[in-house]
Parts: sequence; C-alpha cells; structure tokens
Amino acid sequence: QFIRETNMSHRKFSAPRHGSLGFLPRKRTKKHRGKVKSFPKDDPSKPCHLTAFMAYKAGMTHILREPDRPGSKTNKKEVVEAVTILETPPMVAVGIVGYIETPRGLRSYKTVWAEHLSEECKRRFYKNWYRSKKKAFTKSCKRYGDASGLETIERDIEKMKKYCKVIRIIAHTQIRLTALKQKKSHIMEIQVNGGSIIEKVDFARSLLEKEVSANTVFSQDEMIDIIGATKGKGFRGVTFRWGTKKLPRKTHKGLRKVACIGSWHPSRVGFSVARAGQTGYHHRTEVNKKIYRIGLGEDASNASTKYDTTEKKITPMGGFPHYGIVKQDYIMLKGCVMGPKKRVITLRKSRRIHTSRVALEKINLKFVDTTSKFGHGRFQTLEEKKAFMGTLKKDIATSA
Repeated sequence: QFIRETNMSHRKFSAPRHGSLGFLPRKRTKKHRGKVKSFPKDDPSKPCHLTAFMAYKAGMTHILREPDRPGSKTNKKEVVEAVTILETPPMVAVGIVGYIETPRGLRSYKTVWAEHLSEECKRRFYKNWYRSKKKAFTKSCKRYGDASGLETIERDIEKMKKYCKVIRIIAHTQIRLTALKQKKSHIMEIQVNGGSIIEKVDFARSLLEKEVSANTVFSQDEMIDIIGATKGKGFRGVTFRWGTKKLPRKTHKGLRKVACIGSWHPSRVGFSVARAGQTGYHHRTEVNKKIYRIGLGEDASNASTKYDTTEKKITPMGGFPHYGIVKQDYIMLKGCVMGPKKRVITLRKSRRIHTSRVALEKINLKFVDTTSKFGHGRFQTLEEKKAFMGTLKKDIATSA
C-alpha cells in the first residue's frame, strides 16, 4: 500500500527567495503624485459621486479606543493605536473630460475647462512661472464671453452625453491653504461614478469652479486605498534592499553581499538575482486603510472626544515636526502612510465590497493624543502646561 509522506518539502519552501519580484523594476518613480490606475467599478443605480481625493501627509499620533469585537480578547478593552493625519484642504473642479470606449481601451473624447483658473492651478502648466508670459488658458476662457464660444462648449457637452462612457472631472488642490511653501498645486482626474451618463455630465458641470470637501467624498469608518511615492532611501546595498543573509564574519572583501549571483551559463546575471541599487521613492498603492475620523478645520475642538471634552485641535503642541500647523480639514487614518511629511497622497474609494467585521466596525475614539511630538510629550494643551508650570520668568519679562 502506498503511503504519502506529509513532510515533503522543496527548497522554495525551506529557503524561499528574499524580496518580491512583483515590484520590479525598483527604480525612482516618474510620478511624484500617486496615479489612480483603476477607479472603482461604476454602479448606475447609486447617485453621482466622486471616487478620489488628494491630501498632504502631516504626521502621526496615537489614539485610545475600545474595539467592538465580541469573542476577541480586546473586546471592550482599551487599546492604543497609531494613526496618520492627512490634511485635506478643499479641491477645486476646473474641467470635465469625457472618454469613449475603443477596441484598445478608453480614449479621451472631449474636454471642457472652466472659465476661471486660479494662479496656483496655472503654475502646474509651467516649469518656470516667473519667467513665463503666463498665457495659459487666456484664449479658452474667452469662449465664455461670446455666443459662438458658448455654443462650442454646449456642443461639446452634448457630444459627451451622447457618445462618452466614462466622465471624469479635472480638480486641483489648494496648496496655498496648507503650511507648505510650494505654490504649484497638484492636479488630477477624478472619476464620477453613479447615475446615467447625462446625470454624470450635469453633476460634473455643477461642480465647476466650486470647492469639493473631503467629507463629501469619504465618510467615517470607511475603508479606502492610498496611493503615493514611498520615502526615498537612495542607493542601498543588497542586504538592506532585499533582506538577503549576511555572509560569515571572516568573509574577504565584505559580508553584506550575495555570494553567488548565478551559474557560469547562461553567461549573464538573471533579472531575479538580488543586486544593490535604488531603494525607496517607488510608486505604491496600499489598500484597506480605515478612516477613524474626518475633522473640520474651523472646529476648535476637532481633536476632542465624548470622553475627553478638552477643547483642542488636532495639531500637537509645537506643531507636527517638519510640517507645521493643520488649519484645514483633516482625515485620520489607522496605521502608517507611505512617504515623508508634506508628501501628496492620493486617496481612492475602495474597489472591493467589504464584509469583514474589522471593515464594518464602528470606531468610537476615547482620546486623541496632542502632546508634543518633539521630545517627551507631557502636556496635551498650552493651557494645561501653564496651569502646571505656573508663572515663568519669561512671562514676567514679557509682561514688564
């Protein structure tokens, strides 16, 4: 009788390769802004809505909450979790693009621009703004001034309604509202999902030259995807880049190397062999990031909770290191986000239908930490620090 062995193995199980080949080539991305390579599937039965947004990474903090997971060891117990704060100033819609389906995929058919474009938007179309003649969109905006121009716009809109299958708006960030020094805004196409094509075009047209807030695109407790460029590390060795084993201590000419980079024949180095090279600043998409809170910029207590009623804003004491003060709306995501501070991050609605208990869980925050992130944070607010420290010598000097 044949008895099958249960402990059969193979070298690929006992000593699997180091690093994934799914992310080749590991080189610097051409896209500083995260590119949405596929939008969520359209459902005409739902009302018209936008499917993406852009934000700026401010920094991280931690929160305290009680998970609602019956059967889990952490159920109804306080847990501390790391969260990332993304500043989301309202975006402005400045154009509509219609796509038609061809045998080779989608092709842009008609584009209609708004009458007025802000300077921060126009800067994106120039390499050197102050040396340029600043002529961008001076002719297209004149269309709105005469009858023939308006007729052309209406004709393009009607053609979109008749022939197009996908409608997207062109929107830009308002970077001047953030703490960043950059004056050039980021522009992206955001797909409109839901409703018929006629409803999509009318919805997109109603948004032209208007501000779109993050809370109109996303909602509390929603699972979203984030897209962006990772933090650049420069040229790094094979041990850091691929996580390969270090050679024995007495190895000649260094030990942070790969000992054998291939056989004699074929007489070339294979693509799958780990080598030194560029690490970081790669374009990445991370799925299933849960929104813990969407805070409003004008709310003076946008970091307060039902349990911690202290009036405080999300910016920690002394500001977010290497970023500054968050004055606009913000989104709080569970866990980390790719890239350094100030990096522009593209947020996209999830492409999958979520049914897991973790994805559907309602988040109830008990406490949001706002202590200084520059050293050992002790006080949550400036008022708390003054109450504890009392009158200081520098206070007397300023009052005198």
